[in-house]
Amino acid sequence: MSKVLITGGAGYVGSRLIPQLLELGHEVTVYDILYYGSGFLPMDHPRLNVVGGDLRDIEKLSAALDGIEMVIHLACISNDASFVLDEMLSETVNFDAFEPLVVAAKQAGVRRFIYASTSSVYGVSEVPNVTEDHPLVPLTLYNKFKGMCEPLLFKHQSEDFTCVTIRPATLCGYAPRQRLDLSVNILTNHAVNRGKITVFGGTQLRPNLNIQDMCDLYKLLLEIDAEKIAGQTFNAGYQNMSIMDIALLVQDIVQKEVPGREKIEIETTPSDDLRSYHINSDKITRTIGFKPRHTVEDAIRELCVAFREGKLPGSLEDDKYFNVQRMKALNAA
Repeated sequence: MSKVLITGGAGYVGSRLIPQLLELGHEVTVYDILYYGSGFLPMDHPRLNVVGGDLRDIEKLSAALDGIEMVIHLACISNDASFVLDEMLSETVNFDAFEPLVVAAKQAGVRRFIYASTSSVYGVSEVPNVTEDHPLVPLTLYNKFKGMCEPLLFKHQSEDFTCVTIRPATLCGYAPRQRLDLSVNILTNHAVNRGKITVFGGTQLRPNLNIQDMCDLYKLLLEIDAEKIAGQTFNAGYQNMSIMDIALLVQDIVQKEVPGREKIEIETTPSDDLRSYHINSDKITRTIGFKPRHTVEDAIRELCVAFREGKLPGSLEDDKYFNVQRMKALNAA
């Protein structure tokens, strides 16, 4: 088993991934600024070390990298709307801090660096199946910086420093540090707690991936032979659906799963979010054998269970579920 450092490990994906890595026997260090706290992590586990730190503090980050073998880089000012906060914050965290982190990891003797980019680097595309060689068409600073970091990582690829980039689809499903500002999760929250879904636009195509499949992929990337992933970029998605099709699916499942929500209204309104693309993830299946096993339907049902069990109190107003609101509340900079 490996000594793994996860930047942003106290986030949505990390909160679900870390217990699974610990169960497999890995030693895990979380390096995270802890905007959302850490109480949802298994803090008393003997193989978990949580370091509260800023990505831009390269001295502290370098110290945390001592003895680390693998890095999963999740930390960022995430989702496009976060850029209404402070462009300089987003640029310094998502772009300026990236290559110094890669260099520090390599100097510390890290053997493998796994970078979470995003499939939103493709922006808008009419191509029926967007593969990894499709041009990057950033519509926001978020996906612009995500794409710009990819070649910076591969500059440092070497025989003893394996670099791989993943471009995940939009994630969905339950995690201990829940996000309710992602498309499937938003619609499910509103259906369960308002009895009404508002669809912005509706025709935009979006690729989706269940959060458990994202966790399964990271676990695979930690153990697979280096030659299969060195210098590679992989799309990671499963179900490509329009926003309206997601809404109809949420409506159907919630009406069946949640008592008192037998009739959910769908309202449509114009949107200025033009992102629309249909990604092809055949390469990752062909190259490393990864194939998602969990669906959008599974994610919706899992969220319904979490709501029924009271795991997501204040889901419509508590800023801990919404990146932009939390960062505004903290006056993050």
